[in-house]
Amino acid sequence: MSPVPDGYLGAGSTIRTRIALVYGGVFLILGAVLLLVVNLLVRAGTDGEADAIVARADDIAVVEAYRLGDDISRAAGEQMLMWSSLALIAITCCAVVVGWWTAGRVLRPVHEMTARARRLSERTLHDRIAVSGPDDELKELGDTIDALLGRLETAFDSQRRFIANASHELRTPLATQRAAIQIGLDDDCEVRQVLLDANRRSERLIDGLLLLARGERGLAEREDVPLGEVVQEEYGAATVVPGGGVVRGSRVLLAQLVRNLVANAVAYNVPGGVVDVRVEGGVLTVTNTGPVVPADEVDGLFEPFRRGEGRDRTGPGAGLGLSIVRSVAAAHGGSVRAVARGAEEGGGLVVTVTLPVTVTSPVS
Repeated sequence: MSPVPDGYLGAGSTIRTRIALVYGGVFLILGAVLLLVVNLLVRAGTDGEADAIVARADDIAVVEAYRLGDDISRAAGEQMLMWSSLALIAITCCAVVVGWWTAGRVLRPVHEMTARARRLSERTLHDRIAVSGPDDELKELGDTIDALLGRLETAFDSQRRFIANASHELRTPLATQRAAIQIGLDDDCEVRQVLLDANRRSERLIDGLLLLARGERGLAEREDVPLGEVVQEEYGAATVVPGGGVVRGSRVLLAQLVRNLVANAVAYNVPGGVVDVRVEGGVLTVTNTGPVVPADEVDGLFEPFRRGEGRDRTGPGAGLGLSIVRSVAAAHGGSVRAVARGAEEGGGLVVTVTLPVTVTSPVS
């Protein structure tokens, strides 16, 4: 393993701190008990010997001499206890330092595994922790993480293959059906338009599901995307505050996010209603008039195939628009929330997407 800088080991090492403090605390308690026991035994032995000598002595001068010696011995004992206590405190501080250093050495492989795990992404799941050293608990932990990474890599590869195959296998029959309907049925046939509408609806549903899966899989590549520029490309009437934010992510997915929000606002509006799109920094707000949505149903609109009351469940949409918005926002490290407008405000929703920005750039 590559060495980890000491500064990294010290940052936020709460376990290391606890180990050092416990090590020093145990040393202090045991040292204090040992010091107390030694001093008590010494004092008891000295006092007992002095009492015995005084009991056997007939000369007053001898008694006074032994009593004076006892006072000197007691004073020396107190001095010894005081200096021993100070020495114990100093050695305890040294024990904390030694415990801190020892804990750092023991936890160094854990920090290395953490650093490697943080660098892993969907495109680097083939990397492994590869812990070396004795066959102990740390190596067992590293081997367990490597096995987990192997299972994740297999799952991601399976998902990629599924999306690629589904994109081809599902679209091709629909294209064939559409061509057969357009060629095989007369323009004035009533069934022809019904079949074409059903075919287009199926295509939109498949495209939405594939885009949703792509957003939930995460971003394989990122680029600097001026959010205001993307919004204006998708909706020319949008209001972009100068100094719009630059988002690190996928331009295609961000454009789809804006497209879905605008399409949702237009589709579920009322005749003569209003659609307002505003961008300020990394915050995109889309407001529309429309049917009044109960507050307890707003969160459910972000679930796949969910529509609120008053929304046409047989309409052209697949019920995936806001689900895709949430998925794309999450893939870019952002969030989305919606607030229902009351009847006095004209109904509809206020949908706010907040994305992290890298730098701000003026809008031309």
